[in-house]
Amino acid sequence: MSKSKESLSELEQRVRSCQDILLANMVMMSEMPAPTFHEEDRVRFLLDRFREAGLDFISDDEVNNGIGFLPGPDGAPTVAIAAHLDTVFDVTDSHALSLGNERIHGIGIGDNSLGAAVLASLPHLIQALEIPLNVNIWFMGVSRSLGRGNLGGLRFLLDNGTQKFDQAICIEGAPLGRLNFSSLAMMRGEIEIAVPDQYDFSKFGVMGAIVHMNDVINRILEIPRPSRPQTSVVFGSLHGGNSFHELARTCTLRFEVRSESDEVAGMIESRIGDIIEEVRSRSGVEISLNKIAHRSHGGLRFEHPLVQSCQDVMQELEVEPKIGPSMSELAAFIARDIPAVTLGISNGHLINTKDEEMEIEPIYKGITQVLGVLMSMNAEGDSQ
Repeated sequence: MSKSKESLSELEQRVRSCQDILLANMVMMSEMPAPTFHEEDRVRFLLDRFREAGLDFISDDEVNNGIGFLPGPDGAPTVAIAAHLDTVFDVTDSHALSLGNERIHGIGIGDNSLGAAVLASLPHLIQALEIPLNVNIWFMGVSRSLGRGNLGGLRFLLDNGTQKFDQAICIEGAPLGRLNFSSLAMMRGEIEIAVPDQYDFSKFGVMGAIVHMNDVINRILEIPRPSRPQTSVVFGSLHGGNSFHELARTCTLRFEVRSESDEVAGMIESRIGDIIEEVRSRSGVEISLNKIAHRSHGGLRFEHPLVQSCQDVMQELEVEPKIGPSMSELAAFIARDIPAVTLGISNGHLINTKDEEMEIEPIYKGITQVLGVLMSMNAEGDSQ
């Protein structure tokens, strides 16, 4: 980094001077419901902010992505800055935001309303604060990232757009210090068990769907998993039955296989398929596996210039890096051999619950780190 600690500290103070714009965008973005596949209100808001900032080539598409372009000098490298617009919450949930002196309370604020609001604010900040950059920037609000969306919005952009990217920065609300530059192999699935109508529930000792699902879970836990490469199976949610006194006719398990190896993840996925077939043939219940999302393992090396630039900026801002793999938008860039990192903006608590909250003070430092990384690309020519 050619910028001194003092210059980044000064930049942080100038970012703080734009507090009103940042907080206004954050409140307005957060109070727009945006469950996956229904991000249209946020896209319209984002494009309005892009127009106000005078970006070029502002557009949306049929899957509700919103983009805008800030040109740099001729021949400059091109950087994508992306944030997902969707949240895990339904339109029926209250999206009212409570803005206190130190924290913001509201569902979806950390994942990823804050990240989307920062994306909406960055073009104005870069121009109003006269940030010296030597890169072209595509600002990308992407849809269909979470759950069943399976990064669908960003994948659509990368598969169908004419833009070519030398590097990418993905913005997430939390936590500050987040530094992801690799993606895990992942399979996200949903197992459903339904007891057929002809099942004789009158017999004492007959098992319902929950007990059969318990059998599936125990068998999955028996699958050998190596300590290297690191591999895990996460059981995310289990739902079945309607009452205390009636055997459950249906049960649904949502789970995720994660590994540092595509081969190991594929082996576990195959073994889960075998388990389902065994339980179906032995029990007579209807059981199915719906594969919702996949990721491949890959990413940058620790010594890559982009990774080193991020760490240099964090060090100067006295932010402790939190390094680890990710399965977010980063994975879509990595799959197309585009060097990419994910950065967090602030510190959050109870993320993806209805008591979600974010700290306000670290936001300015989080935004400064993004600007600092962009400036390092300018200073060091990090386009490889």
